[in-house]
Amino acid sequence: MLKDLFLLDPEITFLNFGSFGACPKEIFDDYQRWQLLLEREPVQFIIRDGFEYLDLSRKSLAAYIGCSFDDIIFTTNPTYAINTIVNGLPLHSGDEILTTDLEYGAMDRTWEYHALRKGWTYKKAHIPLPIQSKDRFLEAFWKGFSSKTKVVFISQITSSTGLILPVEEICKEAKARGLITIVDGAHVPGHIPLNLGELGADFYTGACHKWMMAPKGCSFMYVTKPFQELLDPLVISWGYKSDTPSDSKYFDYHQFNGTRDFSAFLTIPAALNFREKHDWESVSAHCRQLVRSNVQRTANFFQTEPLSADFSFYGQMCSTPVQCTNPAKLQRELFERFNIEIPVMQHNGQCYIRFSIQAFNSENQIDALFEALNQLRNLW
Repeated sequence: MLKDLFLLDPEITFLNFGSFGACPKEIFDDYQRWQLLLEREPVQFIIRDGFEYLDLSRKSLAAYIGCSFDDIIFTTNPTYAINTIVNGLPLHSGDEILTTDLEYGAMDRTWEYHALRKGWTYKKAHIPLPIQSKDRFLEAFWKGFSSKTKVVFISQITSSTGLILPVEEICKEAKARGLITIVDGAHVPGHIPLNLGELGADFYTGACHKWMMAPKGCSFMYVTKPFQELLDPLVISWGYKSDTPSDSKYFDYHQFNGTRDFSAFLTIPAALNFREKHDWESVSAHCRQLVRSNVQRTANFFQTEPLSADFSFYGQMCSTPVQCTNPAKLQRELFERFNIEIPVMQHNGQCYIRFSIQAFNSENQIDALFEALNQLRNLW
């Protein structure tokens, strides 16, 4: 069974793959192999051989996401990547960053922090929910554009709603308007197809520890060459004015930030081999179908509407609005009383419950969720 490939507690109904993913046994074994190699000879691993290992992993990842390997470096998470990008943007007081009101909270905080310090405006276009169509979404988004807009920042898949946004169309239009494009693709790699060469974003970040199933702390930052020179490292270390520079200052500045175990970065080939070995494209297709067959059912259960009736907005996650007075208590009751791991989130004053479907999930588990929610009706 595919469930047996994972290390997850078999007693837990795990419907929250979207938050941090889960590493299969085969990939975790590869992770520990790298860690053992590090500890057997840490000096050679970190100072010499690590560069070769990182290049091999970067090349594997680049081939998978459709870009040149020298345009990506590994980061521990997308938040680190976005902070690096925002810190280096050539913006001035009065400039505007156009985004949506559906973005991840940590990213909102990052932009708001810099906007306050530097006199920028972080402008959130209101996206009416449910989303009726791509055209309606694009119309709502570009209403936020002004002559002061210099940057577009947008998630390709949003955390709270789980919806896939039309980022390719956004990037194309942004280019036509002369704007810088930054895409938060935390949920994208391994979840939906990604070809950065075709997408057209100037900056992109994705997590490999979510749907690609790498160990925690494995993400990437993609920057097109015209913008690489703009980015200062968040942490100044030996890569700055390196005594033994590589062919890429971008790599030197951002890949090494002091001593750390970067074994998670080296598991990309194993993660890709795992997907191929187990025909993960077919697995994902089955998961998407399970999500879509439960979109309307879940909305009916909560007596609301789906966040979109257009299935092209859904991948392997489904969020549904729910009237809930105490989201944190509902989440804890589901976990502690029913062994169900699922997020109950608040965004813009609205509460959402979101289930993620991976290889080990089934219709029976969604049934169990509804049965538990029936017993907890006093909380919603």
